[in-house]
Amino acid sequence: MASTPKSHLSFPPDVLLMAQGAGTGIKAAIFDVDGVLTDGTIWITEAGETLKNFNVLDGQGLLMLRKGGITPIVITGRDSAAVRRRVSDLGLAHAAFGASDKVAAANDILQTLGVDWGDVAVIGDDWPDLPLFANAGFACAPANAHAEARGAAHHVTAHEGGRGAAREFCDLLLMANGLYAPLMTKLLVTLDAK
Repeated sequence: MASTPKSHLSFPPDVLLMAQGAGTGIKAAIFDVDGVLTDGTIWITEAGETLKNFNVLDGQGLLMLRKGGITPIVITGRDSAAVRRRVSDLGLAHAAFGASDKVAAANDILQTLGVDWGDVAVIGDDWPDLPLFANAGFACAPANAHAEARGAAHHVTAHEGGRGAAREFCDLLLMANGLYAPLMTKLLVTLDAK
């Protein structure tokens, strides 16, 4: 049986405290797509197909959130087959595509989940995400986010959007809510199983 692993991650205590949310702990995490789960670059082929670049570390972070009991939610202002495919591949049950009013989209999903805004964390990178920031218990922005998003966030990641920012956000939420070490231990036990 594996021993309790030692984490190589650390976050400032005040950030960990804020990342616990304003309610009873973070229950759901909202992710923007362009500039958060991607680097914000949009490739459009001659045929009109939209191509986006996703980071596997970020995807693993969303999967670990789900395993830890924090529901990942994707809310994006754009709709594309590439985003729908990524959400499907990750098995994410809650998403809103082409949302012009992200708070309204979030309210619908949160009501279905029975989650209050104080128990919600959000990561976004630009003006359309600011209303989510104002409602959430914890708000985060990637290092390369717009200045207004960075200024409104409780935490700015060391990593850029599409290059590990979402994973850093996931790790922070898991650590702050006491879920990181148990998930890591469980993974190691699973790997040790014969």
